[in-house]
Amino acid sequence: MATTRKSATNRTRRRKSQSVVHKPRGAFHPRVQKVGPEHFGIVCIDCAKARSKFLVTDFYGKILLPPTPLEHNRPELDAAIARVRALFAQHAIHDGLVAIERTGRYHQIAQRAFAAANFETRILHPFATKQFRQPADPGNKTDDTDLFAMQRAAVNGFALCEPVWDVSWRTLQLLTRHRRELVRKGSALCCQIHEHLEAALPGLTKCFDPIWKSQAVWHLIEQFNSAAAMTQAGSDGLAQSLRGANIRFQQRTLDTLLAWARQAAPAEPTAAVQHRLVLALNADRLQKNREIQALERDIAQALARTPYILLLSIPGVNVVSAAEFAGEMGPITNYANARAITGRAGLYPSRYQSDEVDKANGPLVRCCNRRLRAAILGIADNLILCNQHFRALAGCWRLAGKDPRLTHVKVAFRFCRIAYQMVAGRQVFRHPCLQQRSYILEKLNAFHAEHETPLTDIMTDLRNAIEQIPAKEHAAEARPLQEKLQASPNDRKRGPQLLRDILPIILARLGVGSVQSPESGETDLT
Repeated sequence: MATTRKSATNRTRRRKSQSVVHKPRGAFHPRVQKVGPEHFGIVCIDCAKARSKFLVTDFYGKILLPPTPLEHNRPELDAAIARVRALFAQHAIHDGLVAIERTGRYHQIAQRAFAAANFETRILHPFATKQFRQPADPGNKTDDTDLFAMQRAAVNGFALCEPVWDVSWRTLQLLTRHRRELVRKGSALCCQIHEHLEAALPGLTKCFDPIWKSQAVWHLIEQFNSAAAMTQAGSDGLAQSLRGANIRFQQRTLDTLLAWARQAAPAEPTAAVQHRLVLALNADRLQKNREIQALERDIAQALARTPYILLLSIPGVNVVSAAEFAGEMGPITNYANARAITGRAGLYPSRYQSDEVDKANGPLVRCCNRRLRAAILGIADNLILCNQHFRALAGCWRLAGKDPRLTHVKVAFRFCRIAYQMVAGRQVFRHPCLQQRSYILEKLNAFHAEHETPLTDIMTDLRNAIEQIPAKEHAAEARPLQEKLQASPNDRKRGPQLLRDILPIILARLGVGSVQSPESGETDLT
């Protein structure tokens, strides 16, 4: 994937300065020249939660309609669109656009309405409105002054065209963001549980690390609210309680618990209330874990329908991190090159230059897509921990005295270059410093086995993933599946064995025939 030689043409193109001052996605001046400034209309909409205000001017700023309230309902939106059309016809406006200030999600109501009416809708960042308002109206922030500032910002090329995302991409983005919020809330719950548990049962959390994974311990915490109660029950009482709940356990778990209970420090006077809070918070935590697991199954299903599934061939990238990256990126066709990805994520240093003062390597820029940056830096963390090549690079940079933050950014920058080549070029991971890549179907199958996904959903996701994998890689993807199919008859694990049911179908889909089972060496005596 990585190339070592850089084209001189590309270097020259990067050094080439812009031909205009305006932002490329905000320029519309050729259209203004074609129809004339007095015949080009600009509709500015300042949005709020329940209603908006809109202003209609020509390119010069002549007010055709003063600031007018706009309620967020269908009759008011239809009336506003009809009024704008009438004004354009009355003043001979032959071309125009609608500039809407981004306001959370509330601007999307007006944006969808005017876009459906075949108006070109563009988005203004609140920073642009603020910078064009302050010089003209310092200390005076109103809806009307904001609208006038929006008109000046649009004229100067800060009303930007945004790419249109398909519903499937929006769905993936919403799922990954909701999962991330649930993970944050679950982490906060764990901190709360830990505090209350230390108050009710001091020192117990240090005996089981992590305590969250032990079902037996949590059952005993629920049944016995103090160290004295556990000591009184003894090993037989604790074991009987676990067997009654049909929970598997090991004797050493009970021995550790009783050893702690005999030496436990006194609990707080409010231990009974703290114990009740622990159980309530833990029930909430378990519910969130179930929701996260269900969301991750849906996320994997959405990811398998996109070319970003190819990122699973990178060692150190899992299903969830690839889905978060895909959800924040959107269609790869929206990016001209890898630098467009790092530019949107703000993975470049800020710069301050004035006369002979030039601070070129400042901190990362503040104005960026922070969710995309977080997804990329999260993958960089995983690569440094789990990818042999990037782990070695990080170690070399650490020995060289490099700032750890710079190391993470450099790894993130390299990942963006590799990811762009893979997704845009429909390739699997190839790197001269790594002998073997990860296998996409193997990772996806392991993910579904861990999440206990229904068989029909597993088959659907694997089929969708195969459609994204290049045909020349099908034989390589089939190799680890063949090995699992050969091993499955001898697998002595308890529970249902689904590999024998699905792997022959997947291998056939990959164009690989069924595998001959190895002979046992026993003779047939019949």
